Amino acid sequence: MNKYGIQMYSLRDITGTDLDGALAKAAAMGYKTIEFAGFFGHTAEEVRAMLDRYGLEVIGTHSSYNDLLEDFEGTVRFHKTIGNPNFVIPGWDFSTREKLNDFLDSSKTMIPRLRREGIELHYHNHHWEYMTTPEGYIAHRELEKNSDILFELDTYWTFYAGLDPLAELDRLGERVKLIHIKDGKPSTNEGCSLGQGDAPVKAVWQKCCETGRSMIVESEGLNPTGEEEVRRCIDYLFSLG
Repeated sequence: MNKYGIQMYSLRDITGTDLDGALAKAAAMGYKTIEFAGFFGHTAEEVRAMLDRYGLEVIGTHSSYNDLLEDFEGTVRFHKTIGNPNFVIPGWDFSTREKLNDFLDSSKTMIPRLRREGIELHYHNHHWEYMTTPEGYIAHRELEKNSDILFELDTYWTFYAGLDPLAELDRLGERVKLIHIKDGKPSTNEGCSLGQGDAPVKAVWQKCCETGRSMIVESEGLNPTGEEEVRRCIDYLFSLG
């Protein structure tokens, strides 16, 4: 059986006030790996204890790139304490060529520094990284060509951008080890539980099973609560096999 992960943003109606309780709920539903979206003032030791309490592993975190730029040693120490192998940048400002180039330049030294610590650097896409900017470049393509960063493919946002997420998984190959398996309705930009939208969720699931990529559930809605939404998601995944 697959070890499904959950992006804790999906439980954002709980995590800010009760991270421990949110982790307990995720584990009880059958999620095995955790991708954090903030730690809400908890120390690394406290987070590690929560994970151990519920038999969970960290698959990654959505964390600000500024954390690394401003305090590399402290940030790495925190992430190593909680057992995180994948530092995922959840988004960045690539709206001008200057901002893009600044990121590319810093990543050339940041990526090998992190790898020496046993941590890989990933970038998580939305739809806009695939759009042509006023200066005529596509940010995602620039990252692909001019850096060694890995990609966490958000399969819904890729679909929303008008691309085939299956083709993107093939095209990017080994640079995608983690995915967000997500569903939604592009016509209304509405997120929904897996199997209830228009994205090719089952085909993405099959592709990831075949290629050994780690699947992380992220649900954009809170319908009617984050807990109920992500429960529907994992129940759908279990129904696939």
